[in-house]
Amino acid sequence: MAIFPIRTFGDPVLRSVAAEVDEIDDGIRHLVGDMIETMYDAPGVGLAAPQIGISKRVFVFDWADGSGAHTLINPVMIETSGEWEFEEGCLSVPGRYWPIRRPAFSRVRGLDLDGNAVEYSGDELLGRVLQHEFDHLEGMLLIERLERRVRKEALRELRDEALGL
Repeated sequence: MAIFPIRTFGDPVLRSVAAEVDEIDDGIRHLVGDMIETMYDAPGVGLAAPQIGISKRVFVFDWADGSGAHTLINPVMIETSGEWEFEEGCLSVPGRYWPIRRPAFSRVRGLDLDGNAVEYSGDELLGRVLQHEFDHLEGMLLIERLERRVRKEALRELRDEALGL
């Protein structure tokens, strides 16, 4: 397995809707292994394929409940409810954290590495991880979830940083 560099803000792959996985083959299994290794090395609690430059609808996550890493292929968000604001960061926007308001609960359905239907649901941290990684597959970064004023300031800071100001 290999550890890949994580794509960061400004990389166009992060703004594109990821393509469905047509077949779960050895290539996808290898990709998932690389993603899990990259996620743990980062360290992070989730990683979507676009974050390593692969525009496929795959994400991995481990919300530290002792059950290890999980994989979702071609996930569909089937339910969200409630509201919870929490300071959230992203491996693709390193070193930045903002209070983000999201639904407190989410349920997502997809496939595992064997092609079996799986469903994950949770509130607070797990619900947030599922939504955050799903957003990556939709071409959305957490910056877009910020309130308008905070988003403008964050974009200004990221632009200045990129320009070396």
